[in-house]
Amino acid sequence: MGDNCKNIVVVGGGNGSSTALRGLKSFDTNLTAIVTMFDTGGSTGILREEFGYPSLGDIRQCLVALSPKDNKQVAVLNNALDFRFDIGSSLKGHSVGNLVIAALTTVYNGIQGAIDELSRMMQLTDQVAPVTLDSAHLCARLVNGEIIRTESAIDLRGANGPGIDEVFFDADVSANPRALEAIRNADAILLGPGDLYTSVIPNLLVDDISDAIRGTDSPVIYACNLMTKLGETAGYGASMFASEIVRYIGGRKLDYLLVNHTDFTEDVLDVYAAEGAAPVELDNAAAEKYAHHVMVEDLAYIDGLAVKHNSTKLARIVMAAVENSATNLQGIGLD
Repeated sequence: MGDNCKNIVVVGGGNGSSTALRGLKSFDTNLTAIVTMFDTGGSTGILREEFGYPSLGDIRQCLVALSPKDNKQVAVLNNALDFRFDIGSSLKGHSVGNLVIAALTTVYNGIQGAIDELSRMMQLTDQVAPVTLDSAHLCARLVNGEIIRTESAIDLRGANGPGIDEVFFDADVSANPRALEAIRNADAILLGPGDLYTSVIPNLLVDDISDAIRGTDSPVIYACNLMTKLGETAGYGASMFASEIVRYIGGRKLDYLLVNHTDFTEDVLDVYAAEGAAPVELDNAAAEKYAHHVMVEDLAYIDGLAVKHNSTKLARIVMAAVENSATNLQGIGLD
């Protein structure tokens, strides 16, 4: 790493964080992934319910994303960690990585020790930090007062019931000191991309984390979702996404709001419409209330009929923001 190496913190979880991390690794950076720990779905949910392990799946994805890609031994390990047992097995749905992290959590007396040991095995130069080392469930209060408990129940409820009024935990949690240290030393903080209420905001519900982000002098960047999500953000424009982030930070205006503008094909739009989803639209006048700079770029990577953020374009915008210049952002040439 050179003299200009920048400390970048990515706050979120799952596919969104791993996408951002893959892009940022190509720059001269010291990366910290702060990961939500409240997932209750799939393999993670089973291990959490049956054995009391913390949420592991998002941790695994971020570790793999940060691992060196030019090391054959690490590549073999990554392939093994990503392997998921198929139907017909008593281990159906479990990934090898989740099981390995679960075992190391026991051997090393906690999830952070397990992450550190697996990071050493995977030859990581960056770090992954759970947002908290405590256990709690994510809950949502709907606009009609109904309460939904657990992340997976919120994530999978689809069109059932009215919109979300607020999210909260069912128990008090404390911030992981390593996550706090990373935020305090950050040259920039990237929130997202990821599901608003189940991947990004849960990190901000940890009081010391939101306090540290609110108090930083470094740029805070929010990568808005590409698509809305039925049951969570249906009908949201970019300003609503941003306003919710600002709400849970505690009122601090974002330095940069990144909004996608891609001309999706009708086939792609039809696939998402069938799921009750649509592209997030920019309502610029409203969005500017929540961010000093609103950046609109073609940020999507289209894989068949599925869309996600383009890791390279996203990383280039983030690194331009580190230089603290809107002019740089507008002239970085993303094509």
